[in-house]
Amino acid sequence: MKASPTLTNNLQAVLVDLIELHVQGKQAHWNIVGTNFRDLHLQLDEIIDAARGFADDLAERMRALHALPDGRSSTVSKSTALAEFPAGLINTKDAIERIVAALEAAVGTMRKVHDEVDEEDPTTADLLHEFIAKFEQYAWMVNAETMKATASVTTPESK
Repeated sequence: MKASPTLTNNLQAVLVDLIELHVQGKQAHWNIVGTNFRDLHLQLDEIIDAARGFADDLAERMRALHALPDGRSSTVSKSTALAEFPAGLINTKDAIERIVAALEAAVGTMRKVHDEVDEEDPTTADLLHEFIAKFEQYAWMVNAETMKATASVTTPESK
């Protein structure tokens, strides 16, 4: 099978977001400070590894489909859907908000292109399913670091 220009463009959009997510994760990893530093530092390692691995899987899938992945920094910076990550030190609360937003933006791109990808190549859509599920899980887990319980749960024991 040979990827159409539409499939190539859709996969390229996902690829640049995965690369940017990896880079932003490293920027946060190196520069976070504050409460729960170690927990977030370790969570970022997991996200970074997943983003890097998924980018490689997707780029190799693109080559299998005779498409040419473009992971150059200039291409990534001008075409990613992720907001720019700030320079310098960042406190854990702000880092959590930005990383969750980056994960959600990357998932947003995947969901946006999913149906067109699935129409042309269900096998590649399966990769997107895997990426989406993992990044949504990471977004939930990272966001839970700053969430507050809003209501108490009534259990049979508490009545």
